[in-house]
Amino acid sequence: MKKPIILVTNDDGIMAPGIRHLVEFMLEIGDVVVVAPDKPQSGMGHAVTIVNPIRLEKITGNGAHDEYSCSGTPVDCVKLAVNKVLHRKPDLLVSGINHGSNSSINVIYSGTMSAAIEGAMEDIPAIGFSLLDYSYHADFVSGKKYVQQIARNVLKQGLPKGICLNVNIPAVSETELQGLKVCRQARGNWQEEFDHRKDPRGKDYFWLTGHFRLHEDSNETDEWALKQNYVSVVPIQFDFTAHGLIPELKKWTNNA
Repeated sequence: MKKPIILVTNDDGIMAPGIRHLVEFMLEIGDVVVVAPDKPQSGMGHAVTIVNPIRLEKITGNGAHDEYSCSGTPVDCVKLAVNKVLHRKPDLLVSGINHGSNSSINVIYSGTMSAAIEGAMEDIPAIGFSLLDYSYHADFVSGKKYVQQIARNVLKQGLPKGICLNVNIPAVSETELQGLKVCRQARGNWQEEFDHRKDPRGKDYFWLTGHFRLHEDSNETDEWALKQNYVSVVPIQFDFTAHGLIPELKKWTNNA
C-alpha cells in the first residue's frame, strides 16, 4: 500500500530536538516532508509574513524524506508546503513536538498550534504535540507510543472539517504516563509582568514575564489531566463564534 504523506512543522525551529524526534516517529508511519522555521518562532500565534520575502531552502531529501527550512512563521511553513512543495494537501499534518506546554489559553499564542489550526483551515487532518518540558535535553521518547497512536488513529479515522487536535504530554517517564484523556481546554490566563531595565545607553526596555493563573479545578480539563500524568487530547476549532449568544444579540438588535 502507498504510504501516507505526513507534513511535519513546528515553531521551535527545524533543528530543535522536539521536531527531530517527531520526524523519527513519523518515518515509522509514512513518507515525511518537513517544512519548518529556520529559527525559533515561539509565541507567533497565527502570524503570517507580509512585509518581507519568505525564503525556502531544501536542506535534505531522498523522496521519502524531504526537508526544507523556511524564513517565515509556522503558518507560512504550512502554506508554502501545501502550495509550493507538495503541490497537494498532505494526508496528515503534525506540528511539534513543542518544548513546553500548549494547554489551556496557551493555544492562542502558540505557533505550534497555529500551524495545526492552519491545517484544519485547509481541511487537512492536523495535530499539535507539546511536551511539558522546556529543556533542550527533554525526554521526548517517553511519549512516542501515544504520539504514534494518535497519528495513526487520525490517519485511519480522519477528523471533522475545521477541527484539529491539541495534544500535551506530561514530562514524566513512560511508565508514569497514565494513558490518554480526551478533555476540554481549561479556563485560565497569564498574569503579565514586565521586567523594566535600561540598556548601556540608558534607554528603557522591557522583558515580558508573568505566571499562569488557572480559574478552575474541573476533572474535565487538560490542566487536570496533565497533573494526573495523562496525555491530554483536546479537539480545537478555529470558529470563534459564541453561538450561544447569537439569539440574545438578535433580541438586542430587534429592539433597537
